[in-house]
Amino acid sequence: MPLSYLVRIAQTPAPTFNESRRADLITSLWEDLGYRCERDEVGNVITKITPAGTEGRPALLVLAHLDTVFPIETDVTVREEGDRLTGAGVGDNSASLAVVTAFLRDLRGHEGRLSRPLWVAANVGEEGLGDLLGAKHLMSQHKRELGALLAVDGYLGVAVTRAVGVRRYRAVFAGAGGHSWGDQGPSALHALGLAISGLYSLHLPLSPRTTLNVGTASGGNSVNSIAGSAELLLDLRSLDASLLAELDSRALEVLNRAAREVGVGLKVERVGDRPGGDLNAGRLLELAQTAAKESRIDFRQASSSTDANAAVPYGLPALTLGVYRGGNAHREDEWVQRSSLATGLQLLRRVVELYQHQPLA
Repeated sequence: MPLSYLVRIAQTPAPTFNESRRADLITSLWEDLGYRCERDEVGNVITKITPAGTEGRPALLVLAHLDTVFPIETDVTVREEGDRLTGAGVGDNSASLAVVTAFLRDLRGHEGRLSRPLWVAANVGEEGLGDLLGAKHLMSQHKRELGALLAVDGYLGVAVTRAVGVRRYRAVFAGAGGHSWGDQGPSALHALGLAISGLYSLHLPLSPRTTLNVGTASGGNSVNSIAGSAELLLDLRSLDASLLAELDSRALEVLNRAAREVGVGLKVERVGDRPGGDLNAGRLLELAQTAAKESRIDFRQASSSTDANAAVPYGLPALTLGVYRGGNAHREDEWVQRSSLATGLQLLRRVVELYQHQPLA
């Protein structure tokens, strides 16, 4: 059962850019199962299974991300409540890592059944400002060795077949600051407020879906100080690349106009760029649908931003497959239905098996 791995994984903190402890755990778990693991330059854990006779054939890359959205100090204790396990990050993406680890356990001794190489990775940098660091690195370094990418992430019965494009910016407004009575300089917070108001006034098409969000905003030193600096983090998304590019341009103009009107400086840094578009899931989707039908799992397609986005610029067939039931993702009371993990494991195992049975190109 994947359950035997889940609690250990979930209770090992793994904030984005600080996944090393969980990477160490995954390396230990996989090596204890008899697999040779590598750690690449950015911190991904990879095991490459290449049975005799499959050398040189394109590999299927199965990956599940290591990181969570929670700061290192977050209490990640997992609580058991009947058929539920509750805790920060217990689902996203600890449950997926547990299922992938159980998959490797069950594969041991049967690698000879593989008709092509199978790579399994626990990757860094999927969440937040990680900007798909691990998945992008895997693609850039190994694209010629891969035949398809299967990201394991999300809820059982959901397959992501279209990648939502994402642009993210950090905007920092800067002025001289000063005393609220003794000085009269412009306030960086004034510019920040104008910018946020202007951003949320932008027209966003309903179809293809396009969104804008100011996720964080901060600035100033005290109630009696003119704010010398203020900043925000901006998230832009769309299912259409041209609409995202247009929104990007309009949002930057809003930021610059706010700085000009108030008379403060502005520094804008792009901190995220996730390519969107069709994942060319085609055959992978057919395999997942077949496996879901065999297991009597209700199955639907979705659009989202996941590690599979990293495959878009290369035209590599990709799919994101959910393997657990749960809720409250990205909240400290996230929960997972423990009995769903066995079903998710069965689904993943069958999809990989069906992929191996495809005719070789």
